[in-house]
Amino acid sequence: MPEVNVEINGRKYRMACEEGQQGHLIALAERFNAQVEGLKGAVGEIGDNRLTVMAGIAVLDELTEANRRIAALEAEVENLTQAGHQIADELEATEKAFAGKLDEASRVIESIAGVLDETATLQG
Repeated sequence: MPEVNVEINGRKYRMACEEGQQGHLIALAERFNAQVEGLKGAVGEIGDNRLTVMAGIAVLDELTEANRRIAALEAEVENLTQAGHQIADELEATEKAFAGKLDEASRVIESIAGVLDETATLQG
């Protein structure tokens, strides 16, 4: 199993990961370290453990907000999908109604044409 070295709050950690995940783990550690460094800049030196816990909670807060937005977007997609199906159903019903009216108009026109042909034959 591959191992990578990461640095969090000035300390180096050796971590194992799955093959091919080395770059991803390093990027995650860099992102977490940026969170720690940002907090350190905002609140000063408050102790490694407390700073790490605060950074972890901040990251989980971001994750929670992202999950909330994903759920809201999924609900919106579902609503739009249902609206799309409803519109498609309405369009299909409208097309059927139009086809029925067109058939009816065609029969009336054929009937009128038949009467006109009979009239022309009788007069001729």
